[in-house]
Amino acid sequence: MKIEQNKVDDLNIELTLSIASDDYSEKRKKRLNEHKRTAELKGFRKGMAPMSFIEKIYGQSCLVDAVNDLISEALNGFIKDNDLKVIGEPLPAENQESVEWKNGNDFEFKFDVALSPKVDFELSKDDKIPYYNIEISDTAKSEMKENLLKQYGSLEDGEAAKAEDFIIVDFEQGETKIEGTYVALRNVSEAVRPSFIGLKAGDTIDVNVNEAFTNEADRASMLKVSKEELAGIDPAYKMTVKNVKTFVSAPMTQETFDKIFGEGNVKSEEEFDAKVAERLAAEYAQESEFRFSKDAKAYLVKKAAIALPEKFLKRWIYVANDGKFTMEDIEKEFDLFLEDYRWQMVRNYLMDKYSVKVEEADVMASAKAFAAYQFAMYGIANVPDEQLESYAKTILSQEKEGRRVIEQVEDTKTLAAVKNAVSLDEKKVSVEKFRELE
Repeated sequence: MKIEQNKVDDLNIELTLSIASDDYSEKRKKRLNEHKRTAELKGFRKGMAPMSFIEKIYGQSCLVDAVNDLISEALNGFIKDNDLKVIGEPLPAENQESVEWKNGNDFEFKFDVALSPKVDFELSKDDKIPYYNIEISDTAKSEMKENLLKQYGSLEDGEAAKAEDFIIVDFEQGETKIEGTYVALRNVSEAVRPSFIGLKAGDTIDVNVNEAFTNEADRASMLKVSKEELAGIDPAYKMTVKNVKTFVSAPMTQETFDKIFGEGNVKSEEEFDAKVAERLAAEYAQESEFRFSKDAKAYLVKKAAIALPEKFLKRWIYVANDGKFTMEDIEKEFDLFLEDYRWQMVRNYLMDKYSVKVEEADVMASAKAFAAYQFAMYGIANVPDEQLESYAKTILSQEKEGRRVIEQVEDTKTLAAVKNAVSLDEKKVSVEKFRELE
């Protein structure tokens, strides 16, 4: 068997494999003998079918398998012997001619092979990457304080209904009466809402429920019917307010402090304000780091200037995914794929260059932080460490989520090394200006 290499360009080569009948005959014969030993064919005892019969049934598939084995061995051997760094897997060449699968024939196969470009660049203090320090304003502190107290507040009886209040009402229409329905004023349509503001217990008004409650699911729930029944209902109702409920922020008490920050961690309003400033600083620091990672990745990928065999990559993505995506789908997402692929190459280079190691403890810490974030999204704070660790282990056991956590740790540790190697172009900005950045 012969292999010829044709260099298409710096990133692409074409390999031509010439396979003679002598190259595959023994492999084919061995496969046929295996079938003869194991085949259970009607009219013959196991292993006693004549070879002519085995040849007739299995000859073609044994030929294809034997030749494909040779192709795989030859390609892998050539790549290993020539120390080629390839992208993906070799693909049959687009100009490959059709093959007549006939025993005794000689075959010629062409394969496209994409080479991975070498990543090599230096970083120094001459490299400047922007780093934004977000200023903490009194307005932001007041807003966070107010939101925390609202979060731990409660519904209490109110006087006149305000835009953010609830009212408990009865709906009446002839003999029909629907009692004790909760209505959130924020869910009333803007056109009708003014007539609801200022209502007090005992007030009665006429309401067109179709106009007041445009969301069908909300309307069906309030009228205690199914969505399918709404179309047959007369929308004109008399609405009587039974009670007004207003949301009252939590008071500045020790009980509130303990609920928000954990028992005994805050004991006065001054300490409350300090904790708010601390939380804001932590949130802004996270946002600054996220922005730095975005800017740093873009800077590093641009500096590396990695050329990729784009045409080959599109074909490889299509083949590797067994046609799950059309070429049109791949085209739409291809720029994002290239961006991520280049960053992975840069990250791998920098991890090696700066001896970045990812330890099991790093991965667990990141998974626990992600678990804590998810609990916080549901308003659950101060989760016990053993519960966080258990949830983190569940996250890491899932292939996709586990890989995402590991990559995040790799990014974080790599960018920490980069931060020490380059200069930070520090800029102070307001949170409003920061969030306007592209």
